[in-house]
Amino acid sequence: MMVGIEVPAAVDGSWAVSPGRRRNMQANRSRDTGPELALRKLLHARGLRYRIAARPLPALRRTVDLVFRRARVAVFMDGCYWHGCPEHYRVPKQHTGYWSVKIATNVERDRDTDTRLLEAGWTVLRFWEHEDPEECAQTAWEAVHRAIARAEPT
Repeated sequence: MMVGIEVPAAVDGSWAVSPGRRRNMQANRSRDTGPELALRKLLHARGLRYRIAARPLPALRRTVDLVFRRARVAVFMDGCYWHGCPEHYRVPKQHTGYWSVKIATNVERDRDTDTRLLEAGWTVLRFWEHEDPEECAQTAWEAVHRAIARAEPT
């Protein structure tokens, strides 16, 4: 329990406040979301190969949605709710304190992940789930090809 935040009683040993809420939260995917699958399909069709939900840095206990190891490019497809999209995130009506802290922590962790990857020489791309997959794929394709071209000896 977080200090100063009231967390409702759990259902059946879970943190969820009701069986329905528990089912709803369990249905949220951490990978293979619709926007992520659309991006992957487009990148694969353009000839790019990548690792899915991989750790780019062994010491960093965080995974990246798409990892292009050779190019050192990390691609994230962030959900508007879970990552606090400035355009679409809305504070929930129930348990506001808990969720506001949760989302703020996610955003803080995202920035920390970006910083660590950048310091290690990676290119970091973050896309929102509401962005056009074609545009995201084009941006990622260009970043991967630029990184590979820089790495090749002349």
